[in-house]
Amino acid sequence: MTANIDLQNRFNEAMAAFVGNRFDESISILGEIIKLDPTHKLALTARGSAHLKRKDPRSAVSDFTRAIEIDSSYARAYHLRGLARESLGEDESALADFDSAVRIDPVYGAAYYSRAALCTKLGREDQAAEDMETVAHLTSANIAVFANENNVWQSEHLRVEDAMESELQR
Repeated sequence: MTANIDLQNRFNEAMAAFVGNRFDESISILGEIIKLDPTHKLALTARGSAHLKRKDPRSAVSDFTRAIEIDSSYARAYHLRGLARESLGEDESALADFDSAVRIDPVYGAAYYSRAALCTKLGREDQAAEDMETVAHLTSANIAVFANENNVWQSEHLRVEDAMESELQR
């Protein structure tokens, strides 16, 4: 139990370093975690992301590939590996990764967006337009969900308006 707590604390430290743009520190801490738990897919994915931020896409591809080997249904790892492969000029491999990401998670808007950008670059305008339409739809749906379920201000505002209307109608 305490080992899991220690790993989680170290992971949190690594993420704090990542958010603070201290990518070397993040990579180092994540490496320690991976040595202790070679199947820690989040640590592998985070370290791959830090490598991407450091402009080291080959190391990133390696980490994302390991995460995919651990969990072949991890859409985020496919998407991020696609971004790394695209930065290496491996456009067809990147496209295959983006395809895998959207097949696994059909509401993963970022993967559709990345695929649309790559398809535009490759001259595949029909696929790019279709993906951008999906991105727009997913964005609208996400905004509606946020506004309806999570926007406390809006809920309170509507309640105040209802109360004011009731008072005015008296």
